[in-house]
Amino acid sequence: MSLMEALHWRYAAKRMNGEEVPQATLDTILEAASLAPSSYGLQPYSVLVVEDPTLRERIRHAACDQPQVSECSHLLIFAAWAEVDGRHVDELVALTAAARGIDPEELEGYRQSLHAAVAGFATPEARHQWAARQAYIALGTALTAAAAERIDASPMEGFDPPALDALLGLEQQGLRSVVLLALGYRDTAQDRLAGQAKVRWPRERFVLVWDGA
Repeated sequence: MSLMEALHWRYAAKRMNGEEVPQATLDTILEAASLAPSSYGLQPYSVLVVEDPTLRERIRHAACDQPQVSECSHLLIFAAWAEVDGRHVDELVALTAAARGIDPEELEGYRQSLHAAVAGFATPEARHQWAARQAYIALGTALTAAAAERIDASPMEGFDPPALDALLGLEQQGLRSVVLLALGYRDTAQDRLAGQAKVRWPRERFVLVWDGA
């Protein structure tokens, strides 16, 4: 299946049948998410994988009782780092130097630029919103990878982040939940949207060729 065929096939499944996604396929989706681009390459977020049915049932109560949460195979929680500071910059520079086999001193200009960028947000909330936007880039990559693997993936913003953070103890881990992604297989018998035509704005409305005039 080509990429475009996969994207036409995918939709945000509202009901899933509980069938388990193979570990190798899950790993592919997670690796794709890890390869997503991010501002400065900092990747200021983590992806939590929740497989336990009992825990997913508890999460469902904080997620507007959306059935995909308990019916899916795995629930991914994209969580932004609560704090992004100079420590993370120094860790990234060291990791980059090791991966590329170079002296960290060669990256000093890069390190200073990143320190200035991280320190340049007006408020902690502005920094969090920036980190959350980076997580959404990874979410989009995971959605595309799931479609390529013929795995249904339902992204969800309809949940109570503070309640979910409290349930999972994310604050103690330095994390704040941003968006959920249920992975599994569509239940065509219960999902009224299964098989329905995909609806998108026509190209001439969506794509605007800007000539600067």
